[in-house]
Amino acid sequence: MSHELAVYAAHEKFSKGRQTPESHPGYRSEFQRDRDRIIHCTAFRRLEYKTQVFVNHEGDLFRTRLTHTIEVAQIARSIARALGLNEDLTEAIALAHDLGHTPFGHAGQDALNHCMRDYGGFEHNLQSLRVVDRLEQKYAEFEGLNLTFETREGILKHCAVQKAKELGELGLRFIHQHQPSLEAQLANLADEIAYNNHDVDDGLRAGLLNFEALVEVKLFRDQYELVKQLYPELPKRRTTHEIVRRMINVLVNDLINSSRQALTEANPQNSDDARQHQDALIRFSAPMRQQNLELKSFLRHNLYTHYRVHRMTKKAAQVVQGLFTAFFDDSQLLPNEHHEKTRVAEKELGPSGKARIIADYIAGMTDRYAITEYKRLYEPLQLT
Repeated sequence: MSHELAVYAAHEKFSKGRQTPESHPGYRSEFQRDRDRIIHCTAFRRLEYKTQVFVNHEGDLFRTRLTHTIEVAQIARSIARALGLNEDLTEAIALAHDLGHTPFGHAGQDALNHCMRDYGGFEHNLQSLRVVDRLEQKYAEFEGLNLTFETREGILKHCAVQKAKELGELGLRFIHQHQPSLEAQLANLADEIAYNNHDVDDGLRAGLLNFEALVEVKLFRDQYELVKQLYPELPKRRTTHEIVRRMINVLVNDLINSSRQALTEANPQNSDDARQHQDALIRFSAPMRQQNLELKSFLRHNLYTHYRVHRMTKKAAQVVQGLFTAFFDDSQLLPNEHHEKTRVAEKELGPSGKARIIADYIAGMTDRYAITEYKRLYEPLQLT
C-alpha cells in the first residue's frame, strides 16, 4: 500500500481468502490481484458497449458502463486514501460493481427480471457475483476469477434474506443485518456520486435537461450561482463541466468529513468492529444526504422518464423480452455452446436452469450485439 492504513481498514493479512487457495501473488497485494483480474476479464471489456442512460449508438460522448465504472473507481480511491481505507480493495469493488449489468441499463435489467419472474428473477448485483464466481472461464484451476471474500462481498450490495441463505458465509451479513466492509460502503456511495452527477452532465449534453429547471435543486443551484458569478462569460459546455465537477467535490468533501466524524465517534478497533454498527459509518451528513435525495428525485422525474429516454427503454424491453422468448421457446436458436449449456441445465434443474443460462447469455450482451441478435431472429432478411 502507498499510504498507511487506519486500524479499521481491511488488511490483506486478515482476509478470509479465496474459494480456491492460491499462493501469494508476490509483488502485488491480494486485492491488487483481484483488481487486475477484473480489468482483464471479458465482462469488464464489454462494459464499453453497454448503456448507462443513453443507448450506446446514440452518441460517442455519452457515458457507458465502462466510463462510469472508471469514474466510480477514481472517486472511491480518492476518498479511501483520505480516510485511511484500503485503496486496492476499494478500487477492485468499484471496478466490478457493474459486471452483471444487462445491455440497455436499468431498462434491460427490468425487462430481464420480468422474463425471469417464474425462474428466480434477475438482479444485477447477484449477476455480478455470478460473473466473477462462475461465468468467466479463463483459468485452468478454477471457474470464475477466484476473487477474495472481501471483494466478492463488496460486489453484493443488496440481497434478500432467502437468497442470502444460499450464499453461505457471503450471505451472513444480510441474515444478521451487519454492514459490509468500510471499503464496500465507500464504493457504493462513490457509485451514487458518479451516476447522479454524470447523468446531469449527459442530460444537459443531450438537451433533455436545462439550467433553468436544474436550479430548483439546491445542490446544483449553489454551484451554478457560484460559477456564473466567477465566470459570467464562460461558454455553456464549460459552465456545465465546472458546475458538475464542483458538485462532485462538495459531495466528496462532505462524505469524507462526515465519515471521519462517524468513525471517530464509533472508534472501531478493526474492520470487523466497524461492521457491527447498525448504521453505515461511511455516510453523508444529514443535510447533504437530503440534497442528494433531492437531486435523485429530480433526475427520476425529469430525465429517466423523459419521453426520449422512455422510448429507448420501451425498445430495449422489446429487444430483451424478444430474445428471451425466442431462446426459451427454441434453445437451438442459441449458439452451440450456449445451447448445450441450456440442455444440461434443464436436465439437472428443469426450466429454471434453462432460463438462467439464457439470462446469462442475454445479460452478457452489449447493446449493439443484442440489437443485432434481435434483428437476426425477427427480421426476415437477416439470414445470418
